Amino acid sequence: MQAYKLKGKIDATGNLVITEPIQMPPGDVEVIVLLSPQMMTGIPDNTKELQPETPKRRTKIKALQGWFEKTQPTSTDFDPDQARWEALKEKHNL
Repeated sequence: MQAYKLKGKIDATGNLVITEPIQMPPGDVEVIVLLSPQMMTGIPDNTKELQPETPKRRTKIKALQGWFEKTQPTSTDFDPDQARWEALKEKHNL
């Protein structure tokens, strides 16, 4: 694995922007971000710890995009058939 040290910044929307030209072939890369000391002084202590990343859920329906981004994914043990059966039992007083 080859390592490169580059300068960059985080813009107002939270995107990483590399501020110098890169002479690399196209392809996937792994990025490690090190905050500069002056950046560390402006960050509250509770945000310095790694925050779990929540994956963004994409949809082709633009009206629902904001709603999907705010929802949490279902748990791995979620059974849609069981949930459907529970809803039907409640609806029909079974």
